Amino acid sequence: MIQLFGIILSSNMKKRVKHKDRITEALADKEKITRALAEGVREALVKHKQAGNPVVIWRDGKMVWLKPEEIYVSKA
Repeated sequence: MIQLFGIILSSNMKKRVKHKDRITEALADKEKITRALAEGVREALVKHKQAGNPVVIWRDGKMVWLKPEEIYVSKA
């Protein structure tokens, strides 16, 4: 145990602080997050297209169903 500002911290609490620091660090790289989200969407579109499943998109303020053959997947 460690005492900090009059508060006794257990080793378990120190682990949580380290974990929180790693999360904060990961969330600080917005470009990396955007790339990861875009790749996840791309993979989902590929899987839907391969499986023959439609997807819903938002177009002109409305939900629109795309048939599998209408799904465009950009190159990785």
